[in-house]
Amino acid sequence: MIAIERMVQKIYPGKWAELEAIDKRYNAVESRLGFPANKKRFQPMISGLDSNTLIIERQWESLAVMEATYEKAFADPELQALQKEILTIVKSTQVEVYAPLP
Repeated sequence: MIAIERMVQKIYPGKWAELEAIDKRYNAVESRLGFPANKKRFQPMISGLDSNTLIIERQWESLAVMEATYEKAFADPELQALQKEILTIVKSTQVEVYAPLP
């Protein structure tokens, strides 16, 4: 069963350029770790969310693959360094995982 991961991040005002720069580095690390290449990024146009919100979506082939990939990611020193660096850019993160209906 596939899993859809949706990450909602609140970005500090004025930090979008910094976010773009660090996201390129995240993409390289995530690719090396086996994250899906289908990462999509959105910013709300009409929503209850403010304009300093970033939405990232990925489709995983299964929850097991998602779990194994995140286990590798959490142990990766390069990703850990990026996560510390992004604390000055991202105010909060909420992760949701969805399963498709039959």
